[in-house]
Amino acid sequence: MKVAIVTDSNSGITQAEGKKLGISVIPMPFLINDEEFFEDITLSQDAFYEKLLSGADVSTSQPNIASIVELWDNLLKTYDEVVHIPMSSELSASTETAIHFAEQFAGKVQVVDNHRISITQKQAVFDAIAMAKDGKNAKEIKEWLEKTGSESSIYIMLTTLKYLKKGGRITPAAAALGSMLKIKPVLTIQGGKLDKFAQVISYQQGKKKMIEQIIKEIETRFADVHKAGKLKVAMAYTYVHDKIEEFRKEADEALKPYGLKVEVVNPLSLSVSCHIGEGAIAIAVTRAY
Repeated sequence: MKVAIVTDSNSGITQAEGKKLGISVIPMPFLINDEEFFEDITLSQDAFYEKLLSGADVSTSQPNIASIVELWDNLLKTYDEVVHIPMSSELSASTETAIHFAEQFAGKVQVVDNHRISITQKQAVFDAIAMAKDGKNAKEIKEWLEKTGSESSIYIMLTTLKYLKKGGRITPAAAALGSMLKIKPVLTIQGGKLDKFAQVISYQQGKKKMIEQIIKEIETRFADVHKAGKLKVAMAYTYVHDKIEEFRKEADEALKPYGLKVEVVNPLSLSVSCHIGEGAIAIAVTRAY
């Protein structure tokens, strides 16, 4: 069967990359000072950060479900089935909306909720493509992605608490204290939930702590997956091109004894960036197909 793969720009997959991969990428909508933009269509990374850093009011929105249904309809003129891989339902209501409307397609559209975002969501797309090439049908792809969805970890270090404060994730007092003490929070995303992992006082300390944690997980939680040769390491960042390459080199050196290296380095999707701001760096470990 011919299976079409659909995802959204939360995955970090650009429109150009989507065309090369032969998949469809739904651009996430943004409101900037009440004007609507679409990631990688009418809003580039540079334009987004220019507006964010100038103090513009930036917020995310859900994709128009009518346009998604129309996309499915068009794909089913060429393909037998569709696998749709949106961002985690724990971070957006768009997943539940898509699941509801997919019921109209009598099983031909399978919406995956594997609780991933960004570079781990991107790996899920790569896995879906590989499974489709192996002859798996849409339901089989969905079931595997959801079964293994929790087998991933992201660690991300922020340089500012401004946007967490704006989003109500920390109190103004905590943000003020953190800024005064120059504390950099290291957060973790497990199963779609953003939680505190650690606090550091320097970029170097944060990088070291994240690499150590990834290695710890390789040796424990992901030991069997690593032994089977199914483990992938990736990185992401927000508007800090110079520092991510240095982080990559440090991680690659630490991962050498395990026969691993960072395979993907992506700018974080803008829908994540508007909540954490500029200067963030992240590393992730994920089970692959």
